[in-house]
Amino acid sequence: MAALSETCAMAIMAKAPRVGEVKTRLVPPLSPEQAAALGTAFIRDIAGNILAAAEAAPIEGYVAYSPAGSEAVFTPLLPEGIRLLPPRGMGLGIGLWHAAEDLLGAGYGAVCLVNADSPNLPTAFLVQAVRTLREPGDRVVLGPAEDGGYYLIGLKYPHRRLFEDVAWSTERVFQQTLGRAAELGLETVTLPRWYDVDDIASLRRLLNELLGGGVPGAYGAPHTATALRGFPLDAETS
Repeated sequence: MAALSETCAMAIMAKAPRVGEVKTRLVPPLSPEQAAALGTAFIRDIAGNILAAAEAAPIEGYVAYSPAGSEAVFTPLLPEGIRLLPPRGMGLGIGLWHAAEDLLGAGYGAVCLVNADSPNLPTAFLVQAVRTLREPGDRVVLGPAEDGGYYLIGLKYPHRRLFEDVAWSTERVFQQTLGRAAELGLETVTLPRWYDVDDIASLRRLLNELLGGGVPGAYGAPHTATALRGFPLDAETS
């Protein structure tokens, strides 16, 4: 087992998948109960993806969950080897910063924070992020999302500025984060682009990819595929 200082903590930034509180942009065509079930499946698959990446790189998995007090929602969802990281504040930016600070403060050599909206993200992207962070020198690794945000941010030191003055949940997040890294003089390494599933068009894309022919290299997301098979949807959902 690699020493903690040689290991990357990889944490899913996840909100408790409660009915009426997650994936609300997918209602309709999904019901609130189906949207919550889909959110649950996403978390389970991303956790599985992290464990798959850990077979190729020194990774320990976490869920940086919110809100406080929702541990009981997550515990039955997670495979052995994925731990819970409690929140210390509200909001995406502060949540990212606190998760990075807490995990790096625990002694990990690097941290990657990943979203809870990309259940079929290729495992190779996670491995690439960790291997890049293990190279000498300080840097930030970003996985750009097609909507202008990012699906992953990786760092070796707790640079708070990376999370300040960012218009969260907008198409400007990735570019603004590049700007913060430039201010700090940080090398930035960009991973391949991928997509979040947070609207009907991206849900249709996911449905086609998981239940159709698949996409080479994409994670199979078995829990999500099972959930989608149980919904009254088809590849023509609009």
